[in-house]
Amino acid sequence: MASSKPRKTAQVERFVALLRGINVGRAKRVAMSDLRALLHSLGYRNVRTLLNSGNAVFDCPVEPQARLANRIQTAVAERLGVDAVVVVKSAKDMAAVIGGNKLGAVATDPSRLLVAFTSDAKALARLMPLAETDWKSDAVHVGKHAAYIWCANGLLESKAAVALLRDLEGTGTTRNWSTVEKINALLQQDAE
Repeated sequence: MASSKPRKTAQVERFVALLRGINVGRAKRVAMSDLRALLHSLGYRNVRTLLNSGNAVFDCPVEPQARLANRIQTAVAERLGVDAVVVVKSAKDMAAVIGGNKLGAVATDPSRLLVAFTSDAKALARLMPLAETDWKSDAVHVGKHAAYIWCANGLLESKAAVALLRDLEGTGTTRNWSTVEKINALLQQDAE
């Protein structure tokens, strides 16, 4: 009689892929239906996109986020012809980003509160001096999982936002607070 060992099932987790600069202006145009199809072809499940700016939530077996980001970035470049930085965060990471917002008391408009994401801990650490700078009406907080920028007079007028984007050096991407909350809500929904 053959013994039948139970098969180990890989632990599945929810992630979000944040693509930098997708569908901003005329460059880097990607249809969200194409992005969903691409992620499905990579074996990811329960794929959903949010807005038209490169936010994709998906389920897959747990593996390093840098590996997921690299796989998605490579596939987007090869199959869709768009080279874009990709940052991948888990549902747990996004919940920590929500909980780490220290600017909620001053940020009165979610469209003017930016969250900067990076997979590079050194890049996030390079942003620390920005949090110690007096930006007058703007404010910067660098947390464990992300950096937060309050742009009191709007993004185009914010010297803090310009400095932050410069210091990220192409290693990350930003989303406004409203979008971050929507992504978090999608990540918290039950997986299929």
